[in-house]
Amino acid sequence: MRPAEQEISDQRLLKGARARATIARHAAEVASVEGLTGLSLGRLAGDLGVSKSGVATLFGTKEKLQLAAVQSAREMFIDIVIRPAYAHEGGMPRLRAIVENWFAYIGEPMLPGGCFRGQSVPEFDSRPGPVRDALVADRDEWFAVLEKEIARAQEQGYMSGLDPHTVAFQLDAIVSAANTAARMGDESALDLARTIVDGLLGDSR
Repeated sequence: MRPAEQEISDQRLLKGARARATIARHAAEVASVEGLTGLSLGRLAGDLGVSKSGVATLFGTKEKLQLAAVQSAREMFIDIVIRPAYAHEGGMPRLRAIVENWFAYIGEPMLPGGCFRGQSVPEFDSRPGPVRDALVADRDEWFAVLEKEIARAQEQGYMSGLDPHTVAFQLDAIVSAANTAARMGDESALDLARTIVDGLLGDSR
């Protein structure tokens, strides 16, 4: 391939990647409110002012669009909640940072429906298939992050004798409940959840 032809090909690939990312992001936004089953190629094409055939070329099927929405939401969560926390020392400092970022994520959500996982997991928890598999993998990876930092915090002398998976489960349940309550208009939800989390993590500030 000639250099000029290669450049054109690269530009097309880049344009296609950008279009795919834009559509996947909007799919995550729609799904956060209406659920993954509410997605359609035509709906997103209409929302974004592009052709349905163009969306179909990029994603092919509704299921692939749903999977792209899951991946887009996952990347947002990592960028907002997890990645910034790695500026802190491992263990309790990082765990605290993750929790605070997590509260910020649901307090001022990037997606109109709030926490994507809180919307999509109940929708697909009993529906076998690739979308459920992707959601399970995302949840497993999230718990692995929490459990790793909880175990490190225990090495630092915190939460002695507690099972890391149990603590991760409790943290996830508390913050998920706060997300639901906040979406329902409960202005006390985040402060209450923070108080409960402080009691769970102990005197670590």
